[in-house]
Amino acid sequence: MYSAVFATALLGAVHLSGAFASQIPVVNGVPGGVNSAATMASSLYREATGTTGAISSTPTAGTLRVTENSGICETTPNVYQAAGYGDLTSDKSLWFWFFEARNNSDTAPLVLWFNGGPGSSSMIGLFQEHGPCRINNDTTTVDLNPYSWNNNANVMYIDQPVGVGFSYGTLDVGTSEEAAQDVWSFLQIWLADSRYKKYQGRDLAIWTESYGGHYGPTFAAYFLSQNQAIAKGSVSGITLPLKVLAVGDGLTDPITQYPGYVEYAANNPFYPLVDSSTLDSANQSLTQSGGCLDQITACNNAGSNSVCSSTQDYCNNYVLGPLSGNYDVYYVLAQNPDPYPPDITNYLGGIQSTIGAQATWQMTNDDVYSNFAATGDWMRTSKPDLETVINSGVRVLVFDGEVDYILNHYGVEAMVNSLNTTQSGLFSQQSFTPYTVQGQTTGQYKNADTFSYVRIYGAGHEVAAYNYGSLAYGQAASQMFEQFMAGGGLKST
Repeated sequence: MYSAVFATALLGAVHLSGAFASQIPVVNGVPGGVNSAATMASSLYREATGTTGAISSTPTAGTLRVTENSGICETTPNVYQAAGYGDLTSDKSLWFWFFEARNNSDTAPLVLWFNGGPGSSSMIGLFQEHGPCRINNDTTTVDLNPYSWNNNANVMYIDQPVGVGFSYGTLDVGTSEEAAQDVWSFLQIWLADSRYKKYQGRDLAIWTESYGGHYGPTFAAYFLSQNQAIAKGSVSGITLPLKVLAVGDGLTDPITQYPGYVEYAANNPFYPLVDSSTLDSANQSLTQSGGCLDQITACNNAGSNSVCSSTQDYCNNYVLGPLSGNYDVYYVLAQNPDPYPPDITNYLGGIQSTIGAQATWQMTNDDVYSNFAATGDWMRTSKPDLETVINSGVRVLVFDGEVDYILNHYGVEAMVNSLNTTQSGLFSQQSFTPYTVQGQTTGQYKNADTFSYVRIYGAGHEVAAYNYGSLAYGQAASQMFEQFMAGGGLKST
């Protein structure tokens, strides 16, 4: 069985030889670490490379620059696609890649996909997980994906914040709230364009993973608040009819999730990740007076940026980092470095001109990550926003891969169990039910009215990148996606 790629996006001169890139940067050998010199550097600017493409290289505030039907990735006949930039200002451009549904695109919902980091590209989700094509092991070719999430949904992959992936411009975002504002502005531009006005009023869904545990709840809550302001007349804009929020392997609430690192390292279904002395040391760092949990509490009691940033540094240096041992933090059945999912850098470099991308693609932008590390956004809980979204009536799914360590199911399930929502009482009364796909058991789940949770067997951090048992790659994730987007809870088949 293949397994997930090991993190190598690094800050400054830090380098981890021989490892592969992924969603959460490694700083001084620590996943999610903090550079001691990290400061919010809003004056940073990521330049365009000026590639020759099918679109203009000159940003114009409030407009789109688009390459339509490039023939890249989605080769299903008569399925429309478009890639390009939404220019928030003359110096801030967000990259998107949009694929219409293969079936019934005129009535299908609009789905937004965001990868995490913070600072990592959503092209990861497109090419490694659930897009119309999937990268092959040779890292230079792709195959059509029969389990693509655009089978029955119009799906848009967005590189955000500015500077991430193919996006470029002024790097002035350092919090999830600031990122939400830019994404809202992008969608206002996109939906106002004559080519995409037909999606105004279409059911909208946010799907995300990893740092999406922050992004998803924050974006969703912001969209809802803006919709309310539009209804009251205090804000002008296009209402975004949000119906679904789904978060996979997400960092949402550190205070409930960080004990999960100790539990997973010792009691995961496969083998201990570290020896007992390492486990004891990390547990002491977690629980002692002034330790990780106390620092997280202080951060979330109106802690300053420096308090929250130092909390991230301490907890990831002394808890998250050591407990992974020599195993891939995204797929613990493999040791470091793990070359799966295959790297997409060479492939994206080869198609850059054809799709009109104006910046050289990066898996993760270290400057964007550093901006978030400087504000301590990592350690600030997004659980209140998640509760707000659930209580608003938006259908919410939380999912997790059983083989993922870095956002493991012990921590995620502890977060879910701590929620205080209209669905929480019913959820706590439910027992886990086996989740089957065409008779193959592939996980366990709970439904509670409009809220669901599922743990997927055999899956690492990027759930849709994996297979299990007799199932194809991405098949279990596709069933999960299709069922939840159809308007009901999860069910076995």
